[in-house]
Amino acid sequence: MMSNSMKFNGYMKVRIGEAVGLQPTRWSLRHSLFKKGHQLLDPYITVSVDQVRVGQTSTKQKTSKPTYNEEFCAPVTDGKQLELAVFHDTPIGYDDFVANCTVHFHELLHITGSADSFEGWVSRGERVLGVVVSSREGAPVLAHNVLICLCILCLFLQ
Repeated sequence: MMSNSMKFNGYMKVRIGEAVGLQPTRWSLRHSLFKKGHQLLDPYITVSVDQVRVGQTSTKQKTSKPTYNEEFCAPVTDGKQLELAVFHDTPIGYDDFVANCTVHFHELLHITGSADSFEGWVSRGERVLGVVVSSREGAPVLAHNVLICLCILCLFLQ
């Protein structure tokens, strides 16, 4: 059994697929003249490990279901959690927060067990992540300094 204190040391590869059902928050609509009806966003996703940003997708214009297919790689030392955050790119001032999801590395390592790979869904309330975890050259995912590939499909459900 693994404890919550298990940390990941190795190389992380994250692929952001797409997001669906994105909606502006009330805060992001505060200056909008058109508060009724469906509002489209200019979303981008940040990728962070333990609150340190390791990547950011490109901004997709006027959509609630952006497709990215972008990949980020980073060495991780004593990593505890991976966070994905969606923002609306605003022309003036700070960008608006839309949604986020955090996955702890110990959960990913736990669900893979001693297998070389895992493919499945990780639920976070209304947010669901499709996750693929695999190891480099067939090494066990739990091994120290192993490549973890996370293929993440973000579904931010309405």
